[in-house]
Amino acid sequence: MISQEWVHVPVGINAEWLVTRGDCRTVLVVVHTVTSGQPLLDVVAQIESDRRIQVVFTHVQGAFSNGVAELLERSGGVVIPWHQAVRERFDLALAAAYTGLSDLHAPTFVIGHGAAFGKHVSPVGDSGVPVAEPSVYGLDAQRLTRDGRVVVSALALSHHNQLEVLRRQCPDALRVAVVAGDPSYDRLVASMCERPAYRATLGVGAEQELVVVSSTWGQDGLFGQHGELLSRLMNELPADRYRVAALLHPAVWACHGHRQVKAWLSDCVDAGLMLFEPHDDWRPAVIAADHVIGDHGSVTVYAAAIGRPVLCVDRPSGWVTSGGSPHELVGHTAPVLDPGQPLLGQLDSHVTVPREDVARLLTSCPGRADGVLRRTMYRLIGIAEPGRHRQAQPLLAPSRWAR
Repeated sequence: MISQEWVHVPVGINAEWLVTRGDCRTVLVVVHTVTSGQPLLDVVAQIESDRRIQVVFTHVQGAFSNGVAELLERSGGVVIPWHQAVRERFDLALAAAYTGLSDLHAPTFVIGHGAAFGKHVSPVGDSGVPVAEPSVYGLDAQRLTRDGRVVVSALALSHHNQLEVLRRQCPDALRVAVVAGDPSYDRLVASMCERPAYRATLGVGAEQELVVVSSTWGQDGLFGQHGELLSRLMNELPADRYRVAALLHPAVWACHGHRQVKAWLSDCVDAGLMLFEPHDDWRPAVIAADHVIGDHGSVTVYAAAIGRPVLCVDRPSGWVTSGGSPHELVGHTAPVLDPGQPLLGQLDSHVTVPREDVARLLTSCPGRADGVLRRTMYRLIGIAEPGRHRQAQPLLAPSRWAR
């Protein structure tokens, strides 16, 4: 649990008398959920080694905030309670969601926490009835404005085509938009060379194939609709030839609890399932995979974008953005798993999603996201960007399964 006690260092009216390094610009990382917190840790790493900068974290409570306290504790950063964060001044606030940002005293920079703003949302009135046509979540005026004013100082987009979405949904936010690309995609590409190491760490033998099953949250996700699929895979796939790993969206764990999720899947784990928990990085498993079975969530899109063979459990739902999104392309191009047929033969489908086409819709700045995000953060902080630049680094191997 995150302490609610007021923190006296490294921020506060008396902090300057107590800190060892003074005259630092202070960056506040605002974490709403585990899902949004993980990309924030990647992005803030671009600036936190600068000795002119002090990074602190805070936690905004919400429906899916379970697990954030553990994430922040593992990060080793200073965590200040939200009620203090809204009473301090910062040189930059970095977030991947919108709740509470208008209450902060700082220039705010919002980055994405999924693939290409891939979901629709219907604005609702006080009665709970939709009052407008569905809009692209995260690029809508309902989240980007308060009292008619844009609440963010900079908004990272992954693709130039999202500028048109902004122009339609929230034209006032165009002036703060920054087309940066997708840092998670860049990190995946930079890590492809580590595929043999990831497979070895996960215990996947040279003659074995790794099946990764990915589910987003909600009742229309894979785990919500096809709860028996993991058990069937463990029963139907020969254990000497296949290993199976499950990636459940952190919101599944936050909603139902670790104990319950593990209980539901205990028979699968006993049979050899590798169950990734919310704080485990999902990306090495996707790189290591020979097959990915997924739904309309972002992991399926990222898997297709790096050339992993993808099977979808259904066609895109009403949540998925249309009009040229990578979610739409993957959902309509990937073969669909038939739950009424044996699973083994379906893994060898020869229908593949065109990797280059997915990547082209996912990011219009491949390989450049870190640089753009870094420059934007230094611009908002108001200090010169150092001359040293770091390329996207390969991901660490998932050590929990290291032999």
